[in-house]
Amino acid sequence: MHVRTTHHWALRPATPEDLEAIVELRAVVMRPDLVRLGRYDEDRVRRRMRDSYVPEHTSVIVVEDRFAGSVTLRPHQDGHCLESFFVDEKFQGRGIGSAVLSALLARTDSEGVPVRLDVLQGSAARRLYERHGFVLEREDPVDVFMVRRPPSDLQAR
Repeated sequence: MHVRTTHHWALRPATPEDLEAIVELRAVVMRPDLVRLGRYDEDRVRRRMRDSYVPEHTSVIVVEDRFAGSVTLRPHQDGHCLESFFVDEKFQGRGIGSAVLSALLARTDSEGVPVRLDVLQGSAARRLYERHGFVLEREDPVDVFMVRRPPSDLQAR
């Protein structure tokens, strides 16, 4: 999928020092959906990120030399799990999230492996994932679990 963005962005490896910036971004970005679902807890939203942070699988999104977000692509079963994909609200709506996702999916496609993720029910992020080929795998009252198989896998079905 060709993605247009007028902003130069880059991914750099995350470090342990990036954790608190990612924790705070997660709390801000997820708050509206968690409040809507009746699941927002100021401490829990931060603790879950701190407990699951693995810098080796996480990248920091940099735009105009500034911290703009994060994304984790963790090895999982037969492929990867996309987690902690957050773009700062100041940079949303500019194609950056789509460009980052396209780059990550090009990498997983070259490996020939599926990518799984979960997104909160009613989240606008679901449309982004669907535009990039993710389909519903299962859902519950809070989460939607999605999968994207590599193109060679899609053509074989």
